[in-house]
Amino acid sequence: MASLNEMTIEELTINTIRTLAMDAVQKANAGHPGAPMALAPVAYVLWKRFLKFNPKNPGWFNRDRFILSNGHASMLLYSMLYLSGYDLSLDEIKNFRQWGSKTPGHPEYGLTPGVETTTGPLGQGIMTSVGMALAEAHLAEKYNRDGFNFVDHYTYVFCSDGDFMEGASNEAASIAGHLGLGKLIFIYDDNHISIEGNTELAYTDNVAERFEGYNWHVQNVGDNANNLDVLTDAITNAKSERGKPSLVLVRTHIGYGSPHKQDTSEAHGSPLGEEEVRLTKRFYGWPEDEKFLVPEKALKHMHEAIQTGKALEDEWNQMFEAYGKKYPDLAARFKAALKAKLPEEWDKNLPVFKPADGPMATRTASSKVINAFAENIPWLVGGSGDLSPSTDTIMKISSYIEKGQYSNRNIAWGVREQGMCAASSGIVLHGGLCAFASTFFIFTDYARPAIRLAALMKLPVIYVMTHDSIGLGEDGPTHQPIEHLASLRAMPQMCIIRPADANETAYAWRAALIRKDGPTILVLSRQKLQIIDRTKTAGAEGVFRGAYVLSREKGETPDVILIASGSEVQIIIGAQAKLSEEGIDARVVSLPSWELFRAQTQKYRDEVLPPPVKARLAVEAGSPFGWCEWVGENGDVIGINKFGASAPANEIFKHYGFTTENVVAKAKELVRK
Repeated sequence: MASLNEMTIEELTINTIRTLAMDAVQKANAGHPGAPMALAPVAYVLWKRFLKFNPKNPGWFNRDRFILSNGHASMLLYSMLYLSGYDLSLDEIKNFRQWGSKTPGHPEYGLTPGVETTTGPLGQGIMTSVGMALAEAHLAEKYNRDGFNFVDHYTYVFCSDGDFMEGASNEAASIAGHLGLGKLIFIYDDNHISIEGNTELAYTDNVAERFEGYNWHVQNVGDNANNLDVLTDAITNAKSERGKPSLVLVRTHIGYGSPHKQDTSEAHGSPLGEEEVRLTKRFYGWPEDEKFLVPEKALKHMHEAIQTGKALEDEWNQMFEAYGKKYPDLAARFKAALKAKLPEEWDKNLPVFKPADGPMATRTASSKVINAFAENIPWLVGGSGDLSPSTDTIMKISSYIEKGQYSNRNIAWGVREQGMCAASSGIVLHGGLCAFASTFFIFTDYARPAIRLAALMKLPVIYVMTHDSIGLGEDGPTHQPIEHLASLRAMPQMCIIRPADANETAYAWRAALIRKDGPTILVLSRQKLQIIDRTKTAGAEGVFRGAYVLSREKGETPDVILIASGSEVQIIIGAQAKLSEEGIDARVVSLPSWELFRAQTQKYRDEVLPPPVKARLAVEAGSPFGWCEWVGENGDVIGINKFGASAPANEIFKHYGFTTENVVAKAKELVRK
């Protein structure tokens, strides 16, 4: 290898990227040095020759999106961000994986400038990228006009063997190929190594043929990871293919340059070791004992992106200003959508439901609300995992998004629950759209990893989950959620709302659309529920506060407080009347959202659940886990600690004790304690 002074600027910069990764992992004594060492030339070509971005304004709308799906290679991304002039210092590189740093072990959205999404579990990044590419296609078709292609950017993804081993990759590749997302480009780090050793231990897929089968444009550049011209040609070709997403396979050598650890699993997830670092630097022609060396020439070379990025954004701003003069209404709508600002009167024309409308499943009420919002919020998009007729999530104002018809608003995700939810996160991350995703509540089991990352990133994705309990009936225990409410309530930054009737559903949707600091799950019934007579009870706006007194006691203080969510609220209303006949004064509390209720003042919470009243009974057709927070040590819960059964809903509710009679009996026991 050439010495520092003899290296070309490309060699110097690439070796800077490699050695920064090696040194940071070694100093932290944890991390993955091998992939950054191998991928440094690929990253250099992409960032220096193709990627459109402004490091001084990482949120510039028309930037290309870059996702490091193999997030364990995070030092590659941090090195590129630092060298390119983002607000990420060399000290942060030195502080890799340490408390309070902006350089965590896996990239985290919102923490590090320039990180587009949180990638940890393999496969999540590539699924999220599909949503970003779909959002770009939708907004481009909706807003661009002749001479004003101001929505015009690519989504690039680095991905690994592990990404493609995960089943999630099938969901991502299949839907992207089906939709023909031509501005989505995957670059595959084909290094043949996983933690346990050579990938042939468990993985012998013909990846090229697999992606061709998904209708992707595929190029295999072979063992040319260090050939900048070959890499440049491949990415150029990928960009020119606009009818299909593209995959570029690059045979890389993990731990490139390490005399003893190149092409071994030892270079994957552990520091190279001090001696091996020195030997590898010697191979690169790098000063062996220098740590975190950044040659001024390399930094200056990469910092050219600062001026280039500013010029790109300035040019875009000029175009958008001219666009705004010619198309003021479209420009105003676009600006509002980017800010996620709800239009004036966004909740006008929402249906108000009356008992005379007859019993109605909350999924049906949700459909009516969705369609009212679809009229008022033009950037609302969403779909289901092949279940829209059952989840009632079709927006009648629009058709389905299809290849070449991206401006429509319904998305047919197919039976791809995790892909749907991860891509919905990508849509929201991209900006300019509000997204919902829908399936049966039980199938959050499939979607949970993507839902968890949305919560981690505090993304306001809305999940419309129907068939919320044993009340779905005959499909049986495989489809009846039991532990799901408790499980998802345990997830930080998640908000769950399980409305009791149609009017609570309308307010639940309002609450979900207002919420900006995390995802919301609307948990809706399959079975029909009576619409509560609000002339005799409190209004449904109490949903905004998570819990409210639906029906008050007759005296000054209740003998017992009955608490429920969802369909079980109907049961406790009936129990209140029965208890009254027996001289027991009960209060009925609807508690659709624990999270919203926790966010209220202690004073309000005590008004709804007065501490002196120890007799409290919660009723919910799910696991009782966690309800002690609301019923206290002296209260009780009617819940389910077993799986369901296949039978009509009314029969199942009866057998599991979800009846007015059982609630009355349990309440009487509590009062008599």
